[in-house]
Amino acid sequence: MIDKVVASAEEAVADIGDGASLAVGGFGLCGIPVALIDALHRQGTSRLTTISNNCGVDDWGLGVLLSDGRIERTISSYVGENREFARQFLAGELEVVLTPQGTLAEKLRAGGAGIPAFYTAAGVGTLVAEGGLPQKYDAEGNVTLASSPKEVRTFNGSEFVLEESLTPDFALVHAQKGDRHGNLVFHATAMNFNPLCAMAGKTTIAEVEELVEPGELDPETIDLPGIFVQRVVHVPLGSPHGEKRIEKRTVSTPPAPQTTEEAS
Repeated sequence: MIDKVVASAEEAVADIGDGASLAVGGFGLCGIPVALIDALHRQGTSRLTTISNNCGVDDWGLGVLLSDGRIERTISSYVGENREFARQFLAGELEVVLTPQGTLAEKLRAGGAGIPAFYTAAGVGTLVAEGGLPQKYDAEGNVTLASSPKEVRTFNGSEFVLEESLTPDFALVHAQKGDRHGNLVFHATAMNFNPLCAMAGKTTIAEVEELVEPGELDPETIDLPGIFVQRVVHVPLGSPHGEKRIEKRTVSTPPAPQTTEEAS
């Protein structure tokens, strides 16, 4: 077996060139490969096509690449938490392929499983299937690129739309644990899009919080086998990129203490 550990995030992403396509794990701010994204940002890579559930927030995750104009096209399902994303899309600076969330997940899973396309009921009867969904505007707000119609077939009396799978050049993922052979364990909701992105990428790079030796992981706890992973970089908690942010913090206001008169 090959030791897949590389010395740094910079080394791990060094061959991701301009114009590359990459699937990026995470959901909101959970399970984002921040160290790899920041290394890619420092490297100066541009004209990227990203595939992710969302595109980070204004100053974190993929939002760092977006704010510097490094992303020219994104395939996403939820983009409502990033003001700069909305500005670039409406100003004609960014191409956006909006995709139903479950469809996006299956497009990645199918790509990793070697399935070129599949039929789904999601999107039937909408612009997703019929075409005409705006993907790019010009500076005046005119649609310059819209989605094309997709094939729709009937199975057992119900209509389904044909969706093609995704196999990007690279995948960047974040795992709680990983060994030197690339076997990964994801924590709780970081299971979101990380395993699917890892399966789909032609070259998958994983940052792991805890690096262990081969044989230390219980085989029954492994969420993604190392066959899908080509590089592993150790990014421990407490390191500059080990921070875990909370996307929306909601706290309750404690009730005011009662006076003696009120209590009686």
